[in-house]
Amino acid sequence: MSENFISEDIIKIQKKLASFEKGSRNYKKYTKILAKHIKKFTMKKRVTSHIKTIETVQKIDEELNKKNQE
Repeated sequence: MSENFISEDIIKIQKKLASFEKGSRNYKKYTKILAKHIKKFTMKKRVTSHIKTIETVQKIDEELNKKNQE
């Protein structure tokens, strides 16, 4: 479950965003910053997931090759 955490940067930005009045200049600025951080965080998780899938497929393929050789 250690992979399902939210980064500290995102939490800090959300706390700061909550202190601004909705629609203010700073609110809009921090909303854009938060969106950028969330997008980056999501992409990292997707890449990690794809890598794990590829590793699992390779592992299964190796096991099948060993069984076929025997």
